[in-house]
Amino acid sequence: MSNLKYWEDKIKEKRKKTDFRDFLKEIASWIPIILNKNFGKLSRYPDTDRVFNLTDPIVYEESRDTFLNKWINYDFDKTFFENYLDLKKIMPLLSALVYENSENSNYAEGVWMSKNVYLSFIVISGCENILYTFYTQDNVKNTLNSLMVWDNSENVYFWAWIIKWFNVFYSKYICNSNNIWFSTNLVWCSECIFCDWLENQSYCINNKKLEKDLYFEEKNRILQIKHSFFDYYKNLNQNWMNLWSENIDWMFNTFSKNIKNWYFNYRLENWKNVVFVWDKDGRRNVMDSICSDQVWHWEIYACSNLWTSENVYCCDCIIWQSLYYCFDCLSCSFCLWCIWLKNKSYCILNKQYTKEEWYKKAEEIFSQMEKDWILWKFFPWELNPFYFNDTMAYLIDDSFTKEEVENQWYMWREEEIKVDIPEWVDVIKTTPPASASLPPQLRGTEGEFVSDYQWYDSNWNWQINPEILKKVIKDEKWNIYRIVQMEYDFLMKHWLPLPEIHWLDRIKMWFNFK
Repeated sequence: MSNLKYWEDKIKEKRKKTDFRDFLKEIASWIPIILNKNFGKLSRYPDTDRVFNLTDPIVYEESRDTFLNKWINYDFDKTFFENYLDLKKIMPLLSALVYENSENSNYAEGVWMSKNVYLSFIVISGCENILYTFYTQDNVKNTLNSLMVWDNSENVYFWAWIIKWFNVFYSKYICNSNNIWFSTNLVWCSECIFCDWLENQSYCINNKKLEKDLYFEEKNRILQIKHSFFDYYKNLNQNWMNLWSENIDWMFNTFSKNIKNWYFNYRLENWKNVVFVWDKDGRRNVMDSICSDQVWHWEIYACSNLWTSENVYCCDCIIWQSLYYCFDCLSCSFCLWCIWLKNKSYCILNKQYTKEEWYKKAEEIFSQMEKDWILWKFFPWELNPFYFNDTMAYLIDDSFTKEEVENQWYMWREEEIKVDIPEWVDVIKTTPPASASLPPQLRGTEGEFVSDYQWYDSNWNWQINPEILKKVIKDEKWNIYRIVQMEYDFLMKHWLPLPEIHWLDRIKMWFNFK
């Protein structure tokens, strides 16, 4: 049998030497942060000649058991990646990664065991009512305009990196806290406003502890100034804390040690080049991984979108273990260069082998890959179907230039994405900052603004006109968006102002890590 560990160790040693920027270019460029209209479907994929056989999620799941019938023999006259491209061309391609155990989530990407997800990315395991958010996991509910909300959190609005909390608004880097506004770097805190770097405190404003009655009096006054909420957020401290961790660098890490080059991780040990990775019980020995999580603990190298996985190498969208260069294989093991399989083992290019045959063939393929100097490489440029500047790689580091990425045959989107607006729809504008606090009769004659649809009534109860649900809003960049019912209900419940920037920009703004 093949000495599989020998080849695994080869991959590990090479991946340990990857530069962070190369990691972004190679792997983070496979995580789209945009939704496209492609062949009449809402899709993670743009309409390009690198996208084949786009398939609706429902049709895809109904036919998934037949995918083992779509296979090819490995051709040693071609490179490893050329063989994979041949398989890709005959396989259906899921338009968006929304899996069968999700409900009411057709307008989202990367949804697993969750419901009521809208225009959000990577929402996993027991989440509910998630809008305009990137990466929520494990029983997160009622979350809008946020990034990285994990582990039994609820009622979150304009947040980045929240763990185990509820009622947190316009804040960053909060752990085990509740009823927080316009704050950063809080642990075990409650009822805090404009606070930073506090632990186990309550009834604080600007880090000053107040008597309970005075605190709520001041809180009521502050929260009446709705038009300033977003400005309060923009002025938050950009620095971050690293909680209960040792021997780490870079940004916000919790319960971890021995990590180099990372952003937003939780319970990790011995990592390098990791972004948005966590595990409840702790993961060990992971290199070059992005958006990976859950349950099993070790040996992840050059991967993205892993859920409940271990001993996985150069894979994307994977669940289970001992997988090599696979894409979206669920509950599989010992598969090499396979696509879309479910509950399978010992397959190569989707062809079923006996255990003994698989080890022999894998040995030959890995040997050829080493000779071709590609054994440790992730999926190459010619297989990447996304525009580089629409991916997480560019959002994390916008110093990549068009010339740089196109010279390596990645794609770059030049044109703005167009939105079709029916002629009969009323378009209103976001409110100019200079007139945000003025009554409508003093704002001139430039048409309707968002602020015309929200006000305090005579009893100082916050009101949003439900007619806003029938309007299209154009922001300062001329981007178009709408307010949906679930969003309206949340804003009314928590007395929040209407958002005045496009929903996708609300997600992208959180990726300014520098």
